Amino acid sequence: MPEKIKADYKEQRVTDVTGLKILFLGTSSFAVPSLRVLSENIKQLAVVTRPDRPAGRGRRLTATPVKEEALKYNLELFQPDNHEGLLQVLQTVNPQVLVNVAFGMFLKPAVLNFPPMGCINLHPSLLPAYRGAAPIQRALMAGEKSTGVTVLYMTSRLDAGDIIMQEKTEIDPEENFGELHDRLAELGSKVLLKALELVAQGKAPRRPQEEDKATFAPPITREEEAISWSKPAVSIHNLVRALSPVPGAYTGYRGKRLKVWRTSLTDKPPESPAVDYLSLPPGTVCSVDKGYAEVVTGQNTLKLLEVQLEGKRRMSMGDFLKGYSVKVGERFE
Repeated sequence: MPEKIKADYKEQRVTDVTGLKILFLGTSSFAVPSLRVLSENIKQLAVVTRPDRPAGRGRRLTATPVKEEALKYNLELFQPDNHEGLLQVLQTVNPQVLVNVAFGMFLKPAVLNFPPMGCINLHPSLLPAYRGAAPIQRALMAGEKSTGVTVLYMTSRLDAGDIIMQEKTEIDPEENFGELHDRLAELGSKVLLKALELVAQGKAPRRPQEEDKATFAPPITREEEAISWSKPAVSIHNLVRALSPVPGAYTGYRGKRLKVWRTSLTDKPPESPAVDYLSLPPGTVCSVDKGYAEVVTGQNTLKLLEVQLEGKRRMSMGDFLKGYSVKVGERFE
């Protein structure tokens, strides 16, 4: 550590979180509650987010959710486009602590070693479970009953640093990615502030992760978005909620792509006694009612409650059935 930074650190040493000098790194909407909480509690706060990117049909330059939030609080804002630019920001701001929440850039040792009080990360899982880019979606796809948030010290290994604090929460069986994402973002913002209070006091623990219990959460692939009706109903249900509201699980219907946004599990036989659903191949509609279409899977049946046909708006299955006469025996591909 350069001598000047060491000297500055001694002069700026604090015991209260409000006095910490923090550089906040964040990009996506998951980081917004954390930035809001810090902006309300930290006196010296600067923000780094990714550069504006083209988005939408018009490909207009669009600010990140973190930039929009930072502008509301009139915070000092930087948008470097590479690691060297980020290092220059660090040299300009000279923070005591770097806080990383869904920033989306792998940090090199030169950055990680810069802040004298360390680099802190907020991750939406109970580490060492679900390290990586898609912990919320992977937890839902796996049918986990609970998850949580972890605040940890950053290292050069992905999500493998020592744990400062964690908090667990239960997952509702019908909760989708968007709902759980937002709930964990709010929970994480509160846990992050508590962890930073300990950092300021010099009381933050460093609990090493149990490497033999580590699991990983790689990004969702395009192939995984396709529904395989030969899988059990519960697996398809978990896939649908893990990919809602983005990017969406889909199936084929009359030569077009049909996104499935909401489903419901049922342990009862379908309500169409004229059909022997056990003899039907997976993907076959075995029952149709005003509010749903029930489909045979590899194990049990699944009710489709909300869908979106290619080129059309998202709608309830009841509205979809008004425009498309889905028949018992018809098959989704």
